[in-house]
Amino acid sequence: QVQLVESGGGLVQTGGSLRLSCVASGGTFSWYIMGWFRQGPGKEREFVSAIGKIGISTYYGDSVKGRFTVSRDNTKSAVYLEMNSLKPEDTAVYYCAAKSWGSTDSQDGYNYWGQGTQVTVSS
Repeated sequence: QVQLVESGGGLVQTGGSLRLSCVASGGTFSWYIMGWFRQGPGKEREFVSAIGKIGISTYYGDSVKGRFTVSRDNTKSAVYLEMNSLKPEDTAVYYCAAKSWGSTDSQDGYNYWGQGTQVTVSS
């Protein structure tokens, strides 16, 4: 069983930056593909980014491509999301998620989820 805890959310102005962290426990972290998702008010959950088990393969949703960077440190059982050039439309609850099976470029199959961290970008 894997537990995921996000941190790093907060209030930031348009154009600012923020780094989210997600720390895993209870499993072998390197066995898991990790993903980031977000859900804004009144919106469906949206794929943000994913990173492969050893951090080589990365994928991004179109809305964040070029602005966000995902990374992981398997020695710390942690995955990070560096968010730059933030826009008001980035305002959402951000969730990290894990899956042990499937491909990194698939948005399906995540079966472990954190509780989320709120990111608010002021206009």
